[in-house]
Amino acid sequence: MLNYNWKTYALALALAYLGSSAVMADGGNGGGGRSSKLAPFQELIDAEKYQQAISELDKALRDDPDNPDLLNLIAFSHRKLERFEIALNYYRQALQADPGHRGANEYLGELYLRLGQLDKAEERLAVLDKKCFFGCREYDKLEKAIEDYRKAH
Repeated sequence: MLNYNWKTYALALALAYLGSSAVMADGGNGGGGRSSKLAPFQELIDAEKYQQAISELDKALRDDPDNPDLLNLIAFSHRKLERFEIALNYYRQALQADPGHRGANEYLGELYLRLGQLDKAEERLAVLDKKCFFGCREYDKLEKAIEDYRKAH
């Protein structure tokens, strides 16, 4: 029988996590990567063609209405067009489908800051803190946005 110490266990846990992160970086769970399914929408968003992205995302959502990645992207597009109530609704749907969705948690936190709701933005940061055990871009970006908000208010 093998005798594992805590360092061996921690290393195994870290390697298992890194392996799962590589899979998620392909657009899954709002991991920041771009899957081929999301690429056409992301290209429109990157080009700041938010209304066109919304139209295309609406079509995609007809076939997959509970897809948190699609819901997150449509919410983001509405937020960029300053349609905050609509964006809020889509972010909530994305988080209902996947409460730990990193992108939706980050962007919803940013929306809450735009609405002057620091406490709710901090709640999203707490969710990301639990979700991003080894840290993640979404946590870092929301944390910075909260710091900037505090300095400005």
